[in-house]
Amino acid sequence: MAALQTSAPPAPSGGRERVRIRNKRTVAQRLRHDWPLLLLTLPALAQLAVFFYWPSAWNIIAFMDYSPHRPFWENPFVGFAWFERLFANPYFLPALLNTLKYAFANLLFLFPLSIVLALVMHSVISTKVRSLFQSVVYLPYFFSWVLVVTVFVQVLGSDGLVSNWLLGFGGDRMTFTSDPDSFLFLAWLQWAWKDAGWGMIIFLAALASINPSLYEAAAVDGASRWRRMWHITLPGIRPVIVLLLILHIGGILNVGFEQYQLQRNAVGFQTTEVLDTFVYYRSVIGTDGPSFGTAAGLFKGVIGLILVLVANNVAHRLGEQGIYQKS
Repeated sequence: MAALQTSAPPAPSGGRERVRIRNKRTVAQRLRHDWPLLLLTLPALAQLAVFFYWPSAWNIIAFMDYSPHRPFWENPFVGFAWFERLFANPYFLPALLNTLKYAFANLLFLFPLSIVLALVMHSVISTKVRSLFQSVVYLPYFFSWVLVVTVFVQVLGSDGLVSNWLLGFGGDRMTFTSDPDSFLFLAWLQWAWKDAGWGMIIFLAALASINPSLYEAAAVDGASRWRRMWHITLPGIRPVIVLLLILHIGGILNVGFEQYQLQRNAVGFQTTEVLDTFVYYRSVIGTDGPSFGTAAGLFKGVIGLILVLVANNVAHRLGEQGIYQKS
């Protein structure tokens, strides 16, 4: 018995030895071994360089009095003057508050709706019904905002289908699409119709990765449908929920442009003015110039980065992986 207790530990497995050998390779050896994989990444790296890193380098004009009509090196450096002008603008704070209002409404109501749709889709047994439901819900994601707003005006507008139906019964016309007080609910309906299907597809992919044997074992043990959903389904997609929630929080100031610009005249600019439309009217067609718009975009980017880091840190403290694993 003593001999058994004092026996030497088992030798390292072959897999661990291969990992050690692989880690000892030089950079040149890794390049010679992995060059086909690196070659496959070149188009993606080129796309990032041309459409992300190169435009990001031009954020420097937020600190310059930039004009496209003179050489770049002749534009004077003005420090944070454009940021001071941005924060002092009387229309900036209302636009920021509107942006936060629509962003939080989107996060609180549309994000859970995508999860609910995915759970409903996952519980449908019939393949035909599932395909039909998925197509109907997912198809509006490919519609442009021009088409989405047009459909809602044709159906819920003052001259739309519902208004004509009410007039036929002696009622009054609807002012739903032109009422500032109901615009938040109208925007939520438009988000739900257009974007909920995209979120549903992502969560369906996460649901497909759950081992079906877990449901079978739970059913054998007598667990009800709700118990299986609470103890298997939701924990199985929790990492994806946390990841998408962090990304949504990081993009909380990016609520879009077309949806609000298209309904600006019908509802009023006080209701539809968000940061993107604010920048458009002050920088693109206004007199403030590109440096003002770049300063506003850089402000949005910095706030988004801070929110992502804070949300990811909170996720780590709660035991979740977040957008990257904590070292």
